[in-house]
Amino acid sequence: MKHLILVTSPPACGKTYISKKLAKALTNCVYLDKDTLIVLSKQIFKVAGEEYNRSSDFFQKNIRDYEYYAILDIALEALDYNDTVLINAPFTDEIRNEMWINQLRARLANKDADLKVVWVNTSKEVAHERMIRRNSDRDTWKLEHWDEYISKQNFNAPEHIKDLIIFENSSDEEFSASLKNAVDQIRGR
Repeated sequence: MKHLILVTSPPACGKTYISKKLAKALTNCVYLDKDTLIVLSKQIFKVAGEEYNRSSDFFQKNIRDYEYYAILDIALEALDYNDTVLINAPFTDEIRNEMWINQLRARLANKDADLKVVWVNTSKEVAHERMIRRNSDRDTWKLEHWDEYISKQNFNAPEHIKDLIIFENSSDEEFSASLKNAVDQIRGR
């Protein structure tokens, strides 16, 4: 059976670190990171004469969804050549939309693949510390408007996804146990 794995959570919960470690532990896994598309998004902001702000209405209306369409299309194509594809991306709206999940499962069924969703569980305080440490321009607005930004983030795991894999990531001990658990669940052990 083929697997499409979505590693999801709000920003700065540790998705990238976890996704890379998980992809290596799964071996022969195609690793895709939605952030790779940011170079294109920055160009859209520039050409449109808009301030670079990934929390803006401009981004929400003209860029956000297209990044997700692109990374999903790349992942579905990769499933034609590999049995395990992992996407590192927040999917903040999508994973809470049961219809979207069901449509994705139907698309995957056509490729004889199933969906595995890994939710990275981290506290808001730890996410804030990590966002400060990573010092990325994509977080400038978020950090400058932290209270407004964080009030719009949902740190609760989506409840409607069957077989949701919870990856605890607030300490090294949690990480090690969660990595083994995630690999076991994805591989059906």
